[in-house]
Amino acid sequence: MGEFTINKEKVLQALSTVEEPDLKKDLVTLGMIQDIEIGVNQVRFTVVLTTPACPLKELIKRNCENAIHEHLSPDVEVIIKLTANVTSTRLTGPLIPGVKNVIAISSGKGGVGKSTVTANLAMALHRSGAKVGIIDADISGPSIPVMFGAENMQPTITPKDGKNYINPIRQYGIKMISIGFLTPPDSAVVWRGPMASQALKQFFGDTDWGDLDYLLIDLPPGTSDIHLTLVQTVPVTGAVIVTTPQKVALADAIKGLQMFRQPQINVPILGVIENMAWFTPEELTDNQYFIFGKGGGQSLADKFDVPLLGQIPLIQGIREAGDEGRPAVMDTNPIVNDAFRDAAESLAQQVAIRNATKDKTVPVEIQV
Repeated sequence: MGEFTINKEKVLQALSTVEEPDLKKDLVTLGMIQDIEIGVNQVRFTVVLTTPACPLKELIKRNCENAIHEHLSPDVEVIIKLTANVTSTRLTGPLIPGVKNVIAISSGKGGVGKSTVTANLAMALHRSGAKVGIIDADISGPSIPVMFGAENMQPTITPKDGKNYINPIRQYGIKMISIGFLTPPDSAVVWRGPMASQALKQFFGDTDWGDLDYLLIDLPPGTSDIHLTLVQTVPVTGAVIVTTPQKVALADAIKGLQMFRQPQINVPILGVIENMAWFTPEELTDNQYFIFGKGGGQSLADKFDVPLLGQIPLIQGIREAGDEGRPAVMDTNPIVNDAFRDAAESLAQQVAIRNATKDKTVPVEIQV
């Protein structure tokens, strides 16, 4: 082997040939290469990903190794550490300053499993290493406390800087607050629009969220005061539309999607998740029965030119786990785990692309 000299400049030169597949720029330009160390016939460096849930991390790592071997020497040992710093366009706002991304989880109609999807996306993102919170703003059926086995918990209050702050409930590593925590589980409370909107504002302004990478908002079905309050109160990173393959669900999902796309609201659509995409019996895991129709989520995504983030099968264990007080991804069913992990990775990927390519979302100012 001939003598050759490796220095940091040459390492950076080699790595500047590696493109971040989503952002279409090289890793050096994007500032993703840090802590380069040169040893005897060895190169170490850190790649800072845009999210710990990056689905392309192994590809990026492999491309970095290949670039060093190709441009410097095929014999040098390459040691790569992967870390992540979730990107944001909304740090600095007066409310929730430590929350990097607010993501609205929306559906056109009820009964499509929006809260189940929210709970499991949150757990899948948390498992990747992200800091995650949930606001359950669904006044018609606040299901998040039940799905996290937290229906009897009460948030505590802590005074700070002369103001009382609500402490979110922490369960399975997720911070959460719900309209369900504010009312006894067995009594009916009639929420007028202004009351619900005021509660949501408190969940943002009077809750101590600390630092979060992703705060998911489980919205009521349809389009309502709550949706307007959300977009008027904080800058929303983007929205996810949950639908089932049925025609009637898709028709309602389109209305929800178009609400976020109205010029005065202008919240980016991160993508569509098709829930109950097919039925798979526990004992026949290779079988798929398309009982609600087929391909509806894909056709909706195609029509509005947004990604299909994931397809979640209808599996009895998902419902059972939610009823027993834990998101289904905490169990070991590989079909369930893969479906939600893929959807969470796709969502994190779209958030990173959105933060790199689109303008900051600003709170909506609507004259009613």
